[in-house]
Amino acid sequence: MQSLGKAGSPGGGQERRSQKHPLTRGLSVWACCPAGCVWGQGLAGTDSPQASLRATQHGKTAGGTRGRRRAPLCVLHCEPKEEGEGRAVSHSPQLSPGASHAAGGSDSDTREATLRFSEARNEGYSLYTRTWLGYLFYRQQLRRARNRYPKGHSRTQPRLFNGVKVLPIPVLSDNYSYLIIDTQARLAVAVDPSDPQAVQASIEKEGVNLVAILCTHKHWDHSGGNRDLSRQHQDCRVYGSPQDGIPYLTHPLCHQDVVSVGRLHIRALATPGHTQGHLVYLLDGEPYKGPSCLFSGDLLFLSGCGRTFEGTAETMLSSLDTVLGLGDDTLLWPGHEYAEENLGFAGVVEPENLARERKMQWVQRQRMERKSTSLPTKPRCLSSHSARPPWGRSAPTTRS
Repeated sequence: MQSLGKAGSPGGGQERRSQKHPLTRGLSVWACCPAGCVWGQGLAGTDSPQASLRATQHGKTAGGTRGRRRAPLCVLHCEPKEEGEGRAVSHSPQLSPGASHAAGGSDSDTREATLRFSEARNEGYSLYTRTWLGYLFYRQQLRRARNRYPKGHSRTQPRLFNGVKVLPIPVLSDNYSYLIIDTQARLAVAVDPSDPQAVQASIEKEGVNLVAILCTHKHWDHSGGNRDLSRQHQDCRVYGSPQDGIPYLTHPLCHQDVVSVGRLHIRALATPGHTQGHLVYLLDGEPYKGPSCLFSGDLLFLSGCGRTFEGTAETMLSSLDTVLGLGDDTLLWPGHEYAEENLGFAGVVEPENLARERKMQWVQRQRMERKSTSLPTKPRCLSSHSARPPWGRSAPTTRS
């Protein structure tokens, strides 16, 4: 068990500040981002992220080459600030799956196009997680979200349990960060602080001292604020899985490790699938005589689960079994506002599920008023069997 207090040492702070993000050298590829858009990107010899990022309009051909097929791609170019820093390289766009049939191609052409598209997605994911391109993409998302949602994408409310406060913070376009606060000791833990500005504003408003960051996984929309917040709060430690390459990680965690901050006892559970080192965090409700709280990152949402970027379906189901087997009063605090989309998909699979329909109606009322679906008046519990998504009921709870 690892314990923190007001006078806790950051431990490894100097090493944290000296770490640098991976750089791209001599890169010239076609790939796509995790959202499915295709990147046309060329860099040569760049030693720092000094390239300006711009997105071309959907449907344009790369490099403006005439006579080539137009494809609905989101093409990102890097343009060096000064001569000699590198040059942008343009390539012809790849066709997305189904384009061959639209053009009168054969089944073999379709399979080949699908394979190329799949390879491009894999390469794009590698760029997003391992190079500066992912960081630049995150910074672009951050700027756009701050301009579009100056007060956050959703209206949230905190939940208070006998001296422990859980505060959801809407960040980016649909993410949630969280502050878990021991109100007596005035100590706070941040979960997935992707927008350091929004999280810091909440810290100052609550008048607490940030002593720990719990990062569920490495993706920038969950870890992007680690650097700024850990520098601003000298006693702050950054926790997460050592398998995931989390930015500015200072204190690695393994399955069942416990982080203690005041009366807060938070257990890390290994849940690979979305990423190899994905962790979820379970706040034990016993010390404050309240319900336990699960901060699920990108493993589990209301009626949905995350993509398997770095695992198999079997791995993801095993991880889901881990959290679906928690106590009936466990409250779910997810990493994204995906409730309406997930329930819409569940309605296609099970159109006659009345529990799903009732939940969908409630979610739609919330979203009409831009209210979060993680609210104290309607806690997201894991207990209702019929209200779980289809895979949550069809999958066995134990596996050999």
